[in-house]
Amino acid sequence: MSPLSSPQDTAAGLARGAVQWLAGWWRTIHLAALLSVLALSPSSYRAGNRRAMAKHIYLGTAQSLLWFTLLSLLISIVVIRIVLVTALSYGLTQYALEMVVRVLVLELIPLAAALFAALRCTMPLAEEVATLRTGGGWDALAREGIDPLRQEVLPRVVAGSFCGLMLAAVSCVVTLVVAYLSVYGLTSAGFAAYTHTVGQVFSPAVSLILLLKILLLGLTVALMPIASVLDAVPRRRANTSAELQGLVRMFMVIVIIEAASLVGNYY
Repeated sequence: MSPLSSPQDTAAGLARGAVQWLAGWWRTIHLAALLSVLALSPSSYRAGNRRAMAKHIYLGTAQSLLWFTLLSLLISIVVIRIVLVTALSYGLTQYALEMVVRVLVLELIPLAAALFAALRCTMPLAEEVATLRTGGGWDALAREGIDPLRQEVLPRVVAGSFCGLMLAAVSCVVTLVVAYLSVYGLTSAGFAAYTHTVGQVFSPAVSLILLLKILLLGLTVALMPIASVLDAVPRRRANTSAELQGLVRMFMVIVIIEAASLVGNYY
C-alpha cells in the first residue's frame, strides 16, 4: 500500500463505519416506531396476544421484583446511614433527608432498576427472540400468516418496560419508607415535617422529569437488546457481536437520559 493511498483507505473505512453506525441507529428507531404503532393498535390485544403478554410480564417481573427490592433496601439502609452520620458530623442535619431523597430516589434507584431489569429480564427475552430467529420459528410464523413482531416481540418489549417501571416504583417507595424510619423511627410525630421536606424536593417539574426518566429508561432497556438481535444486516466484517453492540447502544442512551435528567433537575 502506497503512502498516498493509506489516508484515503483510512478515511473510506471511517466513512463506512459512520454510515453503518447511523444505519444501525435508524433501524432501532424504525423498530421502536413499529412497536409503538403495534402497542397502540387494538388488534394487538386479542386473546392470544393478551395471554402471551401477561405471561411475559408476570415471569419477567416476578423473577426480579423481590431480589431487587431486597437489594435496594440494603443499599438504602447503608447510604442513608452514611449520609446521616456525615451530615451530623458537619452540623448539616437539616439537609440530610433532602440529600437522601435526591441521591437515592431521583438518581440511583431509577438507574439501578433499569440496569437490573436489563440483566434479569430484557436480555434473556432478547436471547429468546434470537433463538426463535436462528431456529426457524420466525419464518414458520410468517408462513402461517402470523406477524412475529406482534406475536413474539411486542409482548417481550412490553414485559421488559413493565419490569423496569415496577422495579423503580416499588424501590422508590421502599426507599422513602426506610428514609423516614431512619430519621424519625417508629413514630408518626415526624410525618408532617417529612412530607414537607419530600414535597419540597418533588416539585411539579422534578416529578415530571423523574416520571419521564423512569419511562424512557424502561423503554431503553426493553428495546435495545431486542433491536440488536433483530438487526438483519450481515456482520461478517464486524469486530463485535450484535448483542455487544446492542449493549453499547443501550448504555449510550442511558447516559444521555441521565445527563438530560441532571440538567433538568439542577440547571
